[in-house]
Amino acid sequence: MWNYIEERTIRNGEYIAKTGCTVRTCAAHFGTSKSTVHKDVTERLPGLDPALFKKVQKVLDKNLSERHLRGGDATKKMYALRRMREGGA
Repeated sequence: MWNYIEERTIRNGEYIAKTGCTVRTCAAHFGTSKSTVHKDVTERLPGLDPALFKKVQKVLDKNLSERHLRGGDATKKMYALRRMREGGA
């Protein structure tokens, strides 16, 4: 594997483990695609740093279990913003 890919993989894993962020947030932070971050932390990281992978896996599992809640909150905020723009209560 290329050196820069290994470095990026470790950097992504450390960021997710440290902040507890989602793959999408990590990708936006580093300016890469969600697919790249996901491949790095799920396929490449176990071979590079198994201990870090276990930490990242816990965060990813937590984010997956909360995904439906975040989606509901986003929809709720969207409709509240529409009501405010339209002058409703």
